Amino acid sequence: MRVALLSYRSKEHCGGQGVYVRHLSKGLAELGHEVEVFSGQPYPEDLDPRVTLTKVPSLDLYREPDPFRRPRRDEFRDSIDVLEYLTTLTGCFAEPMSFGFRAARLLRDRAADFDVVHDNQSLGYGLLSITRRGLPLVATVHHPISRDRRLELAAAPLRRKLSVARWYGFVRMQARVARRIPVVLGVASTSAADAVHDFGLDPAQLNVVPLGVDTELFAPGADRVPGRLVAVASADRPLKGIVHLLDAVAKLRTERDVELRLVSRLEPGGATERRIAELGLGDCVTVEHDITDAALAALLASAEVMCVPSLYEGFSLPTVEALSCGTPVVASRAGALPEVVGDDGSCAVLVEPGDPEALAAAIRALLDSPDERARLGAAGRRRALERFSWTSVARATVVAYEKAIAAC
Repeated sequence: MRVALLSYRSKEHCGGQGVYVRHLSKGLAELGHEVEVFSGQPYPEDLDPRVTLTKVPSLDLYREPDPFRRPRRDEFRDSIDVLEYLTTLTGCFAEPMSFGFRAARLLRDRAADFDVVHDNQSLGYGLLSITRRGLPLVATVHHPISRDRRLELAAAPLRRKLSVARWYGFVRMQARVARRIPVVLGVASTSAADAVHDFGLDPAQLNVVPLGVDTELFAPGADRVPGRLVAVASADRPLKGIVHLLDAVAKLRTERDVELRLVSRLEPGGATERRIAELGLGDCVTVEHDITDAALAALLASAEVMCVPSLYEGFSLPTVEALSCGTPVVASRAGALPEVVGDDGSCAVLVEPGDPEALAAAIRALLDSPDERARLGAAGRRRALERFSWTSVARATVVAYEKAIAAC
């Protein structure tokens, strides 16, 4: 099968979507399928040699170290660039929409090259022209971004609520487009149900295919660092609940030696940085970003506890990676997290979201019990091996492709 895999940004530090593109494309290639990734900036790194990368340049308005930059006049190449910039001036995140139009333009003359097009949650209006040309279309909705919008609006001070609402203006487009795509993949039954509710999807559109993990790379290590906690947040947003974890760490450090290794790209002067300073945690919180898979695997395997304090997760790949490393997990009972770790308490400790006291108590209990840490770690490793592999993800995704082709 010839697959066009679309992703508006795919570098792995952008979060689970970049990991998804890399490993799904490799899994499909291992099954003998031809895969071409169409990606906006930042582009994916280390794709499998059997996978073709077609770059879809944008104005790259959010690149580091100059986010929200003003492009020069000579950078504008066409009307899509103009539309992207004008939409950005309104305060809306424009990349999903502009990427959709660019990808549709590239595929216009290449419809005969592919058997199916798979969109990785750009859900831009341009996808509708792909379906009109008769190309079977599948889209992955990791979770409806309406959940991010709701939580960030609730956390924003009054003066910022309008700008937050404008930023998430693309969500209405994504809902409209998703309703017109015959086959939609969800990564967990919880987030799929949320997409049905928030985006108005027909449950018959949804097919649940969980994400996978490289169980050879993400494996238990030889030594754990006493008192080490690890958390991973793809974005510095209220959704990730990191401020609640910081409050819990501040309580714990009054009674024992603990350190938190936080893998995230923090917003300079943002809520997380301010909270670290307010609590005086600068000496026990280390922030890292853009680390390699191998470095992340080693870090997770070195921790006594992995903390997932999110207020919502559509799946949480880092949680599965921690399970695969045999690292005990304390997670919020939020979104798909109970589904990912198992709601029976056999693989993780679940606490109510947004409750630093409960989070601190759960972490404290695990740090005080080597036997319980060993039990949870072994159970988590078994769960990762039994339920989450990229080969099984690729096979299940091909079934969805076949369904879309049959319906076209």
